[in-house]
Amino acid sequence: MSSVLDQKKQVVEEIRSKIKDAKSIVLVDYRGLTVEEVTELRKKCTEAGVEYKVYKNTMMRFAFKEEGYEAFNEFLAGPNAIAISKEDVVAPAKITSEFAKDHKNLEFKAGIVEGELVGIDKIKAIGELPSKEVLLTQIVIALNSPISKFARTIQAIVDKEPQEA
Repeated sequence: MSSVLDQKKQVVEEIRSKIKDAKSIVLVDYRGLTVEEVTELRKKCTEAGVEYKVYKNTMMRFAFKEEGYEAFNEFLAGPNAIAISKEDVVAPAKITSEFAKDHKNLEFKAGIVEGELVGIDKIKAIGELPSKEVLLTQIVIALNSPISKFARTIQAIVDKEPQEA
């Protein structure tokens, strides 16, 4: 009997360790998805460095409560899976949002973003954000534009000045 309890404690500790340092977590109801669709979603998550995992709700309740997210437990009913990222805040929401566009059976329930409990609307809004690489590219372009204009202006002044022999 104690070995079953020990196993459950290990699962709770595993969940705690994953959510403890997570940048973001998305809770989804995967009811209605086929095994192939869940496998496809899991593959997309893995490629992006996001862990997609199904745990028993009871185990998740204990783990979330111990980590101070007791309010999250109200969403733990029915078949649930969590997408967790320790690196990228946007990735779990983005991957699940894109997947949900083609697979209407995937339903959002709640999320945690940088320690804050968020609802479905915020998860979807985060999912619409451009990727980190795109944002960094936009920043570089925005920073480079004034410098380029300044350099062209200086070059035009140099080109207009009469050359002395």
